[in-house]
Amino acid sequence: MSTVSDAGTTGSTRPRRSARAAGVDVLERTGLVLFLIALILWFTIDSTSGDIFTSGANIRQVLSNQSVTGIIALAMVAPLVAGYFDLSVAAIAGMASVTMAALVGTHGYPVWLSIVLTLLVAGIAGGVNGVLVARFKLNAFIVTLGTYTLIGGLLQLYTEGQSIANGIPESFGNWGSLTWLGVPRPFWLLIVAGLVLWYVLTQIPFGRQLESIGSNERGARLVGIRVDRTIFLAFVSSGLLAGVAGVLLTSRAGSADPTAGSAYLFPALAAVFLGATTLRPGKYNVWGTIVGVFVVAVAVNGFTLLGADAWVTPVFNGASLLAAVMISTLFARQRESMARKVLLDGFKREEPADPNTNELER
Repeated sequence: MSTVSDAGTTGSTRPRRSARAAGVDVLERTGLVLFLIALILWFTIDSTSGDIFTSGANIRQVLSNQSVTGIIALAMVAPLVAGYFDLSVAAIAGMASVTMAALVGTHGYPVWLSIVLTLLVAGIAGGVNGVLVARFKLNAFIVTLGTYTLIGGLLQLYTEGQSIANGIPESFGNWGSLTWLGVPRPFWLLIVAGLVLWYVLTQIPFGRQLESIGSNERGARLVGIRVDRTIFLAFVSSGLLAGVAGVLLTSRAGSADPTAGSAYLFPALAAVFLGATTLRPGKYNVWGTIVGVFVVAVAVNGFTLLGADAWVTPVFNGASLLAAVMISTLFARQRESMARKVLLDGFKREEPADPNTNELER
């Protein structure tokens, strides 16, 4: 009878655990998306913000303004997948913006050539980070923080603290303000960048190698992955994406401000960490990052329309970053706890009966 009772208990407990695990998994994967939908519904229904929030002009503004932030956030993803921070991406974007404006405006280079040279400069900056981290084994957080500060100082030196606006062709300056199929061109560029990075990270061996390095770098070396080369390429790709953001920033503004890039660091960080809590929980991913960008953007835009003061933006960015880290940590602990329980239950079920125990005790 005890055997039947045990079996019934086990049978009734296991489905409840499975349902609970499934519920946690669904909440992790979709929670941030549901929160974004809730924000949109709230600001749409509210009588103070509703009319302006749902206007075509406001929607286009949000989509367009956040494209630079989104691409800078995506630039952080590849190194983070491998387990390395890149805090320099905002500064590299600022450097690319100044480089683009100087080449096309000050020196009169053709737009296409200026874009190519700007991306080359940004890729080299990313490569320098890659060499210092992969080849010389320096701490990525410290290296890229140093690069961030260094680039900011060099931009101030080159520009003497002044914006570069003269000589930029009107057609290039207008590109970032125009739409295609009613959607701002910068947003299309963000989607294209996301698709390319998603393909690289999920559909080719390079992405799987990055994940292997991020999971266990020593194990990745043992199975033959060229770890140093892969990390170097991750930082180069990060620099290239930051370069794309810098070119877009110049086009959007019609000029280049040497201090503009630094303002994107913390919003991008918040988006990346928020993105790691959804779709692929615990993993830095492309589409989660883009969702994270627009969670922050929609919230700040909505609160601004409700009459909130200027302090709302930095406060919300900081709070989002803290919340993302806390949520991802709590969910990770929950997964570990549930996995531990499943293993213990498995060991208990497989434990052989003690032959010295009599039948009644069994």
